[in-house]
Amino acid sequence: MSRRIEIEEEKLILTDEIETVYEAEVKSHGNSARAHVPKKFIGRRALVIVLKD
Repeated sequence: MSRRIEIEEEKLILTDEIETVYEAEVKSHGNSARAHVPKKFIGRRALVIVLKD
């Protein structure tokens, strides 16, 4: 697996084998936060990228 992640001047370059990309709102959950992910991805690895407002 070759993965390359670059962040330069507020631009992101991600090179990897990607299955899907989707957007979700992070919501409060007790003392933490969460973003819902479809059940079909249970057990899979994921990257979470937090965007500036």
